[in-house]
Amino acid sequence: MALPTFTMKQLMEAGVHFGHHTRRWNPLMTPYVYGVKDKIHIINLNKTAPLLYRALVALEAITAAGGKVLFVATKHQAKDIVKDAAERCGQFYVNNRWLGGMLTNWTTVSQSIRRLKKMEADIENADKLGLTKKEVGVMTKEVAKLREVFGGILEMHGTPQAMIVIDVPREMNAVREAKTLDIPTIAICDTNANPEMVDYPVPGNDDAARACQLYCDLFVDAILSGIEKRLGGAAGKKVESDMANVAADEIEADAKDAEVKQKTKNMVARETRRSKLADKADK
Repeated sequence: MALPTFTMKQLMEAGVHFGHHTRRWNPLMTPYVYGVKDKIHIINLNKTAPLLYRALVALEAITAAGGKVLFVATKHQAKDIVKDAAERCGQFYVNNRWLGGMLTNWTTVSQSIRRLKKMEADIENADKLGLTKKEVGVMTKEVAKLREVFGGILEMHGTPQAMIVIDVPREMNAVREAKTLDIPTIAICDTNANPEMVDYPVPGNDDAARACQLYCDLFVDAILSGIEKRLGGAAGKKVESDMANVAADEIEADAKDAEVKQKTKNMVARETRRSKLADKADK
């Protein structure tokens, strides 16, 4: 199984190019914005494509080395898609609520997971343990609450080696924890996101269900390709794609140049405003 490929047509049909309303945007996403239509930012797919390919290459390499991947998306339109994607490739997910310290305080989280497993075992053996219906009912409610939070990471057994995030602003706590632990983060960055917070930003729509499904399908295929390589099934096969690493490097260089220019422009504007205020104060 080779690394998955995709086309511009697929990205367009999935609505990947639609950003947020112009009033909801982060200036750091300027290098990835093509223009504005009906007060909606349009994302430049010529920059999205090589960065998405770069993320797929990194994901394949991480799983080929035996790494675990954690999918994170708690928004309504993506939570079921993420759960299905993680289960298809045997990885892990958080799709209901991100608890503070879920990665940075893994010791406490693992204790909660062990408690959850023990309660489930006790409920199954309620008759042997002599538990009353009331006790079983209370435990069942608690198990349901814990499963909502920890259901996707029950068998993770430690922090992951990569994290996939859909909607960076919404999952900022998860992104910060991954950054603290130096866990590579692949994230879909809409026009309101900060691409500097993640290692592999992919400019794209994070609201449309079709777009989220496309991202997850590609990520799943990349993970399965990496697993197959680790098991020897694809040993010696050359990874083929219509996107080149050189293109991704060029995009990054252009983005950095644009960022420097934007910062310089903002600095000049601030100095101009300060000088005008100073002149008014003198008068």
